[in-house]
Amino acid sequence: MDFYVEAGQQAIVNVLAYIIFIGIALYALQGLRVEQLFKKGKTFQIQLFYILTSIVIGSVVADFFLNFLSWSQTIPYIFS
Repeated sequence: MDFYVEAGQQAIVNVLAYIIFIGIALYALQGLRVEQLFKKGKTFQIQLFYILTSIVIGSVVADFFLNFLSWSQTIPYIFS
């Protein structure tokens, strides 16, 4: 039973990390002038670019964060 609770907690942390870092990436991307790279009137494509790019960047950062968290939790095993 304890395994399932721990697995559920890990799943919640993973989902929250992805959502948070994708949101941060989207916020950061909005500071760029990406509109100048697109033709005029292509607002849907610009929004789609923001969303897809923020998912890619946010996923990479979340993977790094979750790996770092996992590795830091296994450091005490060096001394046992």
